[in-house]
Amino acid sequence: MTNPLKQNNPIVTHMYTADPSAHVFEGKIYVYPSHDLDKENASNDNGDQYDMEDYHVLSIDENLESCTDHGEALHLRDVAWAKQQLWAPDAACKDGKYYLFFPARDREDVFRIGVATGDSPAGPFAAQESPIPGSFSIDPAVLADDDGRYYMYFGGLWGGQLEKWQTGAFVPDAAGPSGSQPALGPMVAELSDDLLTFKESPTEISITDEHGHPIVAGDEERRYFEGPWVHKYNDKYYLSYSTGTTHNIVYAIGDNPKGPFAFKGKILTPVIGWTTHHSIVSYGGKWYLFYHDSSLSGGADNKRSVKFTELVYNDDGTIRTIDPYDN
Repeated sequence: MTNPLKQNNPIVTHMYTADPSAHVFEGKIYVYPSHDLDKENASNDNGDQYDMEDYHVLSIDENLESCTDHGEALHLRDVAWAKQQLWAPDAACKDGKYYLFFPARDREDVFRIGVATGDSPAGPFAAQESPIPGSFSIDPAVLADDDGRYYMYFGGLWGGQLEKWQTGAFVPDAAGPSGSQPALGPMVAELSDDLLTFKESPTEISITDEHGHPIVAGDEERRYFEGPWVHKYNDKYYLSYSTGTTHNIVYAIGDNPKGPFAFKGKILTPVIGWTTHHSIVSYGGKWYLFYHDSSLSGGADNKRSVKFTELVYNDDGTIRTIDPYDN
């Protein structure tokens, strides 16, 4: 199914999509979103309303004028270890092979990260029998660095369970740090050469303020909540993420893919709906922000739609803040 495109409008309207990860493969943009089902679910802080079952891959034509849905690429029933909730995915390509990375709850209700492989960027993908050893939480995002190394970033609070892993083991009743303590950062691990496992144990990324001090948990305008994305611009690494409760997409800049990252500012102001989640991609000499909101569904938290808009850098490397409803 093909849909005509206009910036700041849903890229598809025949289904609900969210959490877009955009990449350029084979000369055009492919988008890997989660797939919100058209059903009524009560909302809570655990994220039970987001009960997704499959993934569709979308591609955008070379002129950014139309979007094609390539159909179901992976379903929950084909993931042996997963119980429910196929949340925000990402994708990567290496040596002509394509990889879909995705979170899901295992049989013990613990979020893990799985990987599926395929021969086409559009799928279909076949899942590995087990999740990535040592993986946990949600929102995997993979950076293919210029030196051939691949890094996975992941982690989300609340329903994403990140705060339950502070000891290195899953503690079901663990709470996050107090407001004056350093906020929890996203996790990062270099991937193995076959992209199926971690080459090392994941480590936490430090996000600092303008004075080099860690952002504290009570600083909800700047602290990390979920949805990490890392891209490079002018040899700098840009870590962007959602602040969750204050509904912003913000960013920090660093010199190393593992951080630390210094907070710089806001990329996207709040959208309609509770969640905000994004990706950033370069194509045709321009940069684009992919994001979602709940405008198509009239504001339903669990019925979101992927959109995109141009992203612009200032001369000093900072990013101009985008108002998603400033037409």
